[in-house]
Amino acid sequence: MEALCSNSGLDPLWDWNITWYTSTPDLTKCFQHTVLVWFPCVYLWTCSPLYLVYLQLRPQKGIIPLSKLCCSKTFLGLSLASFGLLEMFYFLVKNEEVQNHLLILLGPLIRSLTMVLAVVLIQMERIKGTRSSVLLFLFWMFLVLCSMVPLKVTIEQIIDQVSETDSSVRLSVYTSVCELYKNQCPEEDAPFLSKFFFFWFSSLVVRGYRRPLQAADLWTLRDQDSSVYIMTELDKFWSQSCKQLIHLLCSRSSAVPTEKTQLLKKNQEGRGCCLILLRALGRSFGLYFLVGTLCLLAHDAIMFAVPQVLSALLGFMRDKDAEMWKGLLFASLLFILSCLQSVLHHQFMFHCFTVGMRLKTAVMGLVYRKSLLMSSAARQQGTLGEIINLISADTQKLMDFVVYFNSVWIAPIEIALCFYFLWQLLGLPALAGITAVVLIFPLNGIIAKIRSKLQEVQMKFTDSRIKLMNEILGGVKILKFYSWEEAFLPRVNVLRDGELSALKTSQILYSVSLASFNSSSFLIALTVFGVYVLIDEQNVLDAQKIFVSVALINILKTPLSQLPFAVVSLRRLGNFLSQDELKPDNVERLPHSPDGDAVLVQDGFFSWSTSGPPYLQRINMMVEAGSLVAVVGHVGSGKSSLLAAMLGEMERRRGFVSIKGSVSYVPQQAWIQNASLKDNILFGGQRMESWYHRVLDACALLPDLDILPARDDTEIGEKGMNLSGGQRQRVSLARATYRRSDVYLLDDPLSAVDAQVGQHIFDRVIGPGGLLKGKTRVLVTHGLSFLSKADLVLVMEDGHISEMGSYMELMDRKGAFAKLIHTFSGTQRRESSRKSVSRLSVTDFSIDLSQEQLIRYEHQHQINTELMGLVDQDSVAENAGKLTEADKAHTGRVKLQMYREYFRTVGLTFIMTIVFLCAFQQATSLAYNYWLSLWADEPPVNGTQSDHQLKLSVFAALGFTQGLAMFGTTLAIALGGIVASRHLHTDLLYSVLHSPMSFFEVTPSGNLLNRFSKEIDAIDCMIPEGLKMMLGYLFKLLEVCIIVLLATPFTGLVLLPLTGVYVCIQSFYVASSCQLRRLEAVSRSPIYSHFNETVQGAGTIRAFGEQRRFILQADRHIDNNQEAYFPRFVATRWLAVNLEFLGNLLVLAAAILSVRGRHELSPGIVGLAVTHSLQVTGILSWIVRSWTDVENNIVSVERVKEYENTTKEAAWTLEGCSLPAAWPSTGTLQFENFGLQYRKGLDWALKDISLSIQDREKVGIVGRTGAGKSSLALGIFRILEAASGRILIDGINITQIGLHDLRSRITIIPQDPVLFSGSVRMNLDPFETCSDEDVWKALELAHLSSFVSALPHKLNHQCCEGGENLSLGQRQLLCLARALLRKTRILVLDEATAAVDLKTDQLIQSTIRTQFNDCTILTIAHRLSTIMDYTRVIVMDRGSIVEMDSPSQLLHLQGHFYQMCLEAGLI
Repeated sequence: MEALCSNSGLDPLWDWNITWYTSTPDLTKCFQHTVLVWFPCVYLWTCSPLYLVYLQLRPQKGIIPLSKLCCSKTFLGLSLASFGLLEMFYFLVKNEEVQNHLLILLGPLIRSLTMVLAVVLIQMERIKGTRSSVLLFLFWMFLVLCSMVPLKVTIEQIIDQVSETDSSVRLSVYTSVCELYKNQCPEEDAPFLSKFFFFWFSSLVVRGYRRPLQAADLWTLRDQDSSVYIMTELDKFWSQSCKQLIHLLCSRSSAVPTEKTQLLKKNQEGRGCCLILLRALGRSFGLYFLVGTLCLLAHDAIMFAVPQVLSALLGFMRDKDAEMWKGLLFASLLFILSCLQSVLHHQFMFHCFTVGMRLKTAVMGLVYRKSLLMSSAARQQGTLGEIINLISADTQKLMDFVVYFNSVWIAPIEIALCFYFLWQLLGLPALAGITAVVLIFPLNGIIAKIRSKLQEVQMKFTDSRIKLMNEILGGVKILKFYSWEEAFLPRVNVLRDGELSALKTSQILYSVSLASFNSSSFLIALTVFGVYVLIDEQNVLDAQKIFVSVALINILKTPLSQLPFAVVSLRRLGNFLSQDELKPDNVERLPHSPDGDAVLVQDGFFSWSTSGPPYLQRINMMVEAGSLVAVVGHVGSGKSSLLAAMLGEMERRRGFVSIKGSVSYVPQQAWIQNASLKDNILFGGQRMESWYHRVLDACALLPDLDILPARDDTEIGEKGMNLSGGQRQRVSLARATYRRSDVYLLDDPLSAVDAQVGQHIFDRVIGPGGLLKGKTRVLVTHGLSFLSKADLVLVMEDGHISEMGSYMELMDRKGAFAKLIHTFSGTQRRESSRKSVSRLSVTDFSIDLSQEQLIRYEHQHQINTELMGLVDQDSVAENAGKLTEADKAHTGRVKLQMYREYFRTVGLTFIMTIVFLCAFQQATSLAYNYWLSLWADEPPVNGTQSDHQLKLSVFAALGFTQGLAMFGTTLAIALGGIVASRHLHTDLLYSVLHSPMSFFEVTPSGNLLNRFSKEIDAIDCMIPEGLKMMLGYLFKLLEVCIIVLLATPFTGLVLLPLTGVYVCIQSFYVASSCQLRRLEAVSRSPIYSHFNETVQGAGTIRAFGEQRRFILQADRHIDNNQEAYFPRFVATRWLAVNLEFLGNLLVLAAAILSVRGRHELSPGIVGLAVTHSLQVTGILSWIVRSWTDVENNIVSVERVKEYENTTKEAAWTLEGCSLPAAWPSTGTLQFENFGLQYRKGLDWALKDISLSIQDREKVGIVGRTGAGKSSLALGIFRILEAASGRILIDGINITQIGLHDLRSRITIIPQDPVLFSGSVRMNLDPFETCSDEDVWKALELAHLSSFVSALPHKLNHQCCEGGENLSLGQRQLLCLARALLRKTRILVLDEATAAVDLKTDQLIQSTIRTQFNDCTILTIAHRLSTIMDYTRVIVMDRGSIVEMDSPSQLLHLQGHFYQMCLEAGLI
């Protein structure tokens, strides 16, 4: 190259005298005509082939039409190419000896050809649908940078002619601007520069500043971030890998599995699932993550270059004769490197958070899909509480792990490089610092291991707490009826205390770890400087050595402090995903055939788990296509289990099961979605009007539509909360009927409805003349009147079929079945002989609080709307059937009140301690840094410095003091956060449990679970962590500002405006950030609600084959949440890039002012000022991150406190109110002009109720739907408060005593049996006030003693969540045992025997009559036959009593009651 330059008549390629050792630096002509011209061109020609291959292979996005911008770029590119050719022509004309100027001639030629290539690439990108090009952007940028030196020379020589280089500058600048402004909104089409600096996000911030952001303002997810895109490949790879793992483990397992080998296999599966999950995630997101890793590597390279430039700058300060331009060059380099460091860091963070977001989608998707496949035994292990915790806390920890994953392998490299550069600077003493690292790593390794175990303990407590809260929310009505809130409060608090105890211990260890990490730079500096000065007196620590070493050592803080703690969460996720699944081969599904057996079971042995004895044995049955099979048997005999075995829900241990055709299933306990009545019935199908109407009519739902405010568009609430048990069952039956399936499995669908409704449904739907005639029907029933119409009757007994045959065949055998029929034929004959009613005027005699409230509220609402005309008719129609309230987002910045509320719970003592410790810690930091500058400025005497031991002692004392202060600060903030979290959780729990029932009916459980899980987790961990970082870095920033101002006071002229801009940008941004946090939190609640709903209805969803539709719904909810999460984390990056640029200006100002004032400033103070100003970028980044985290997470406090101001029910106990211990002693009830309203201004639910019920009186309450029967019972329990009049019990006004005093002295047996996870004893006596003898006696009277005594742990037998390991009948009997234990004088019955067989029903009725003989009994009657021997019957209609007398007298009057009995076939 040197020869070529000399042959062309140019100077050498490089000359240090021209470039460095001069006051006017320049580059040689040869360098300008070769390297500066060739470098951009070589870059483009080298990368173009690969880029063209990439364009060819990427998916086709469509051709972009020619635009003015594209034409302009093409025209200018070709013009620039022609300018190069003209330059060549001009040169050839002017110069004869061309061979002597080849280099000068080659430049324009290469540039012209490269411009043509650039135009070709522009057109190729347009054809392939690429809007932004990194390749071309970098080419134009290199071209601009390389053209600046020739441009400078041209300007200096004042050449009139505009050279081609200037054209290059203009074109490249214009093209770069075009690239920048082409499309700034969505990230996908944003130019490279816009992506790099996050300019594309500005439009959303501006919109958020002008007005509060709404969900409609958010961008839809990019395709690659959507659930469908992520889960398609991931799910396929996951399924294949899991099958291979199971096959591998099965091949290794022993022939005879024992409990130990099964446990070992389960652990191996869990670990295997963890590895498979990591592989799957790496395969899906690895390439994108690698791009972020490259940004991190570039960032680290620049990070190590900064101390070298600092060293050069301090060397310049020491050399008073050095040229000024060199100092300015070093200052500029520090600024440029700091800017590049910021941008690359935030590109890395953007990629990490994007991968974290996709990982969150993947984990949620896998957990949801797993919840649809889990076996019954696995469901008992993987509770809803664990699932909610997995998709909230564990997922968050895995997302955090993505950010810190690279530190695992980069940390050792960074440490090695740091010590290498220290060794170059200080020699062998630098290696002494390794001892400090060796001490810190094992210590923190031990701490990390202990903390991971503590985290596991904490997560188990959290799982249990969320599980318990879910049960409390699901069974809150029972808690209020029985006044059990105070029994469950301690249970929640014990779990919360365990959770916080583990967190507290973990935080103490974390404080030790963090203090050691932050002291690591001091310890390394102490050992390195100590060894350096002590081993040789001639070793002098000057400013260059000290502050370059400090800059290098500060780099170590990052790799030493980033140890990931996501292993526990990964293990928990692996264990959950490795749970047993339902085996597809449990049941063989065959195509439908009109002939032969539709259902076939041969020698079937079935169990609910893989271990233990079979629950069903020797099952042999053949069900002919189109036949009706009835299944009967006592409670717990295995009837429901038989249907579950046919559905494949049970483990098939032996035998064969096959079903031909599609299946519909009606569970014994109806599963209702939080959707409209219509959506529940259609269940994803198309609406066929005539068939739909026929189904509604046959299922006796048409009269219900007339009283619902929006007919079938009425929202019927979570779990069908505002429907009666009978209505829920009929909706469930209508859903199955509407499907027109081939096989129907009906699990006692008629138990919750009245006799006449049951007969109607049997005749019109199930029976031989019903809509399902010709379909295969397997009906579990306790109604003996239906058996004669069945083609086949199966009698279940202790898990096997004891008898099987037609009704007449079984009667002829005169076995147990015939005996049962003869015993109970009397009542059944009367009920079955009634006339068939073709159109029912009465649908159901039961309606609860929420439905009556809904009916009356909407009725009055419509009247008021019509009268006042204030609401648009379309709006009314749209909201008429709306019941539940969606989670709402507040708008604007978080109110200062929320901060005050949080700090109030922390306490003034903690706050004062924290502020003092922070200030003290920073003061010691300032002192020891200043001490270093004094040490550096001490001039050596005879080549040595004095008092090394004193300097080291002072330095060590200050450093250790700072470390202790850091430990104290961290610990105080952590403990203060735990105190605040405990108070806030207690307040939330108190607020929720003191809320009335109406609150739970309009508030989805997902909203509450969201607050008890994710929001509480944020208060536990995120807020204290954010506050700790924010306070620490704010004080650190204050220290930096003080040092910089002391060194260069004129920096204040830059600092003040920078501070103003900083605050302006921050306030501009926070409004959008807070609103995005709220939108993200609000969009999370539907995910929890959907997961909750799916887990409870998984069996029904599987039976109908609707898994795919529910998975798509879950994906949609997750995507909606991610649409808010994506801009939320991008907003932080946008802010950080802008603010760190301001911080880098401070670096530039400090460096330039130091250079300018080098004659007045000592190297020590300059080194101190510059090294601290270099930290400003990182400090600002962390302040932004922590401030944003605090502001965003304080939203959690806002959301937790949201329910504090909602309406609360009356006090549980009243001070000064002393009831007699035996109250009520007689059980007399008096209603005096009693009236009830659901809300003020609405119609009366009850009006002018006046009656007196004497002690021991048995009163039945009947009436049509909406008559007010349940309202009367709810008034007695003060679930609803009186609007007028009063109720007296034993002469005491019930409004003058506490709710618990009232509810604990009276008893109700509800229609829906609710059990909680825990022992049988706990479910009967949660306060543990009864002896074991009393409990056994109650169980005996409830006919459960034999069942419970046969259990391995008897009274300590653990009931699953919702009592799923007991049959519905057994649950109802346990509810009866509860009432027997309470021994109160007033008992309210709400058809408590609907799900038991007739023999058990008769025994229960007998028990009630004998054991409650001395009690006042009020029965809300569904079966009129149960109240015919009562003292009195109250007939209600539209909230008033229309008839009241003895049953015989009312029949004699032939009024309303007579008509009801007539319809029921009782007369």
